[in-house]
Amino acid sequence: MATPVGEMSMPRINEFGQVIGPDLHGWEPPEFPPPRELEGKSVQLEPLDRGRHAEALFTAYRHASDSIWTYMTVGPFHSAVALGDLIDTLVAYPDWRPFAIVVEGTPLGFLSYLRIDPRNGVIEIGSIVFSPPLQRTKPATEAVYLVLKNAFDLGYRRCEWKCDDLNEPSRVAAVRLGFRYEGTFRKATHYKARSRDTAWYSITDDEWPAVDRAFQLWLSDDNFDPDGRQRQSLRALRGGG
Repeated sequence: MATPVGEMSMPRINEFGQVIGPDLHGWEPPEFPPPRELEGKSVQLEPLDRGRHAEALFTAYRHASDSIWTYMTVGPFHSAVALGDLIDTLVAYPDWRPFAIVVEGTPLGFLSYLRIDPRNGVIEIGSIVFSPPLQRTKPATEAVYLVLKNAFDLGYRRCEWKCDDLNEPSRVAAVRLGFRYEGTFRKATHYKARSRDTAWYSITDDEWPAVDRAFQLWLSDDNFDPDGRQRQSLRALRGGG
């Protein structure tokens, strides 16, 4: 149950005269996201599976620059077997739920829920790799919308987006999609023999209704001209110009 925006702005005082956080009586931890397909108008998300998706994803990534893996902890992959091994690894993580992004029957990328924390109602969206045919498309945006909507529909209070602080495309994407920048954790981790400062972004349940409305307006057929170009941006539809 989301706390109404008005309640978020009202300070609460305990019996000692101290300011305390919003009331969560009645909120129950959500379930772990079940392994089910998420259906959109232009894209379908399927639970990631080596047998169903490894060969097709390798084909989709094969002609991409290896630079798409620069800010990932894994990759690049030069065989379907190696990519399949990664899929097996992601699927085996106990606090992950990875999805293949399928457009018109063809897997063109993947993304995942990760660091899923039902007890606190927190879930992260990440491990996102779009192949060139998927990048900067309506299905790419709708794929992120579907996992966001599913998370908040399940009752999560907070969705996170994290990236290497130097990954400017990911930072721009986070803001475009409605995430708010919260700060950068310096030397938070390391990968590929280099240190990483991690930028944190989030959308909370009280913010979600407005973000959801903007997504729905952006994804509507009326927002695209006959050549498929957007009429209004997501940021404009959220009132961000």
